[in-house]
Amino acid sequence: MIHDKTRKILSLCSRHSAMHDFELFKRNLNQIPAGAFILADKGYQGIYAFFANSLLPLKAKRCCKLNPRLKIYNREINKRRIGIEHVFGKLNSFKILVGRYRNRGKRLELRFNLIAGIYNIELSKK
Repeated sequence: MIHDKTRKILSLCSRHSAMHDFELFKRNLNQIPAGAFILADKGYQGIYAFFANSLLPLKAKRCCKLNPRLKIYNREINKRRIGIEHVFGKLNSFKILVGRYRNRGKRLELRFNLIAGIYNIELSKK
């Protein structure tokens, strides 16, 4: 979870076993502050059942393409989500998200939080 204006990382959820992002989201709903607004990607289909104050792009069906108006709608959502993708890109420079984590599983959350802290400190220096 990141702050929309400052791009600082507010919260991290991790799991040392293989789990889909949406499943991890459902298990950590209690960490989302009341009144928060969520911008998610297409992998979070069905998020409205769990968190009504959310927005995600629409998927095209197999048999037909998206309407041009819906493409514009998706483009507007993605313009607002690009900040999240930039944060992922910065975190990828630490190589913890890129490949398989081969160290102790108990230390993953600690290292993840340290990297998030380093990222937030670098942001505050600019």
